[in-house]
Amino acid sequence: MRIALGIEYEGRNYAGFQRQNEKNSVQGELERALSSIADEEVLLQCAGRTDAGVNATGQVVHIDVTKERNDRAWVMGTNTMLPKDIAVTWAKHVPDTFHARFSARARRYRYILQNTLYRPGVLSHGLSVYQGNFDIEKMQTAALILKGEHDFASFCGADDETRSTYRCVHFLEVSRHGPFIVFDIAANAFLNHMVRNIVGSLLMVGSGSREITWFEEVFKACDRSKAGPTAKPGGLYLVDVTYPFEFQLPQRDYIGPLWLP
Repeated sequence: MRIALGIEYEGRNYAGFQRQNEKNSVQGELERALSSIADEEVLLQCAGRTDAGVNATGQVVHIDVTKERNDRAWVMGTNTMLPKDIAVTWAKHVPDTFHARFSARARRYRYILQNTLYRPGVLSHGLSVYQGNFDIEKMQTAALILKGEHDFASFCGADDETRSTYRCVHFLEVSRHGPFIVFDIAANAFLNHMVRNIVGSLLMVGSGSREITWFEEVFKACDRSKAGPTAKPGGLYLVDVTYPFEFQLPQRDYIGPLWLP
């Protein structure tokens, strides 16, 4: 039987999603807990591997098991075995044609920064802090350059092993909510560090240290060394993964952190 599960986690205590030898990972914790409930060794597949320190509210995984459990048992039982910063939010029996990674049509990330002089106390691990004045309109104008299918080599991490750096960005919106600046981006797939590298360059435009024309030239250069710095990991969330309607996967009531729409 194939089971799809929705996963939420805070990434600061993990060396990334992917299982790693001698390092704590989200995948490792999930497989340990799921294996206990399944009463057999479980290996999972995920929609997208997030980096160290990156969070998720909409990660999707699937597992193959031989023993029957109802969907509620997969959620409630697994959560009793997981650390407090990882949770299963839903589970559903799916056909063998479903694959958490290869069936996905789009992924959506949200990057949240607090634009204040002081660091937060209550939300200290849910976002990153950037000081200074940022022009939202200029960043949004620059962001529109990325829409569509392009070569995103300028925003690709050096350790990315993907053969092609072409991706299709469906939308990228920059908005302000009081002291928070939010970058909302969806694409068919993402390169390693792609979102954080894009945000880092957009922040240079927003701060006035670089112009929109610079951002466009950097994008066309397909050269990571010409782009801005990688944004901090703490404010990044995988908030949604889109699948064909035929699988009828559960939908969350919110996208991303609860304190923002």
